[in-house]
Amino acid sequence: MDLARYIRNVPDFPVAGIQFKDVTTLLKQAVPFAASVESLLDHYGDRPIDLIVGIESRGFIWGAVLAYEMGVGFVPVRKPGKLPAETVRAEYTLEYGTNALEMHRDAVEPGQQVLVVDDLLATGGTAKATCELVEQLGGKVFGVAFLIELTALNGREKLSGYDVLSLVQMDE
Repeated sequence: MDLARYIRNVPDFPVAGIQFKDVTTLLKQAVPFAASVESLLDHYGDRPIDLIVGIESRGFIWGAVLAYEMGVGFVPVRKPGKLPAETVRAEYTLEYGTNALEMHRDAVEPGQQVLVVDDLLATGGTAKATCELVEQLGGKVFGVAFLIELTALNGREKLSGYDVLSLVQMDE
């Protein structure tokens, strides 16, 4: 299925010059949403994964569904100040600024095989920071999965050394 045709482009959001990829147009339709989940399951469903880590906020959607389907736990990675217990933190650069992510200090156990999930790979900063959080806690990043990859931004390079899967590749 051509998932790209279900993704809406929103120019100049959240700032001028950014071509935001809105996945809500895919999510609201059962067949393409299911196809995206099935594609991820086809790749990772029989792999030795112990835990799925979803990146705020759209990574929560695919990550939680995959965790349920695979019978493993789910861990949210959030923006600063959103998690109630003790956290670890990693800073990163976006294509339009900087930010940080946090994960509960007890979210990943040493040696756990972790799949990191998000909706979009742009510069790779968010995903790389999440991988660093997992590794800081002793987990092993099995792979990093995305619905969309913006190939012109070369985010995959920042994730060299990790198994990276993207279902849809776009230039911008």
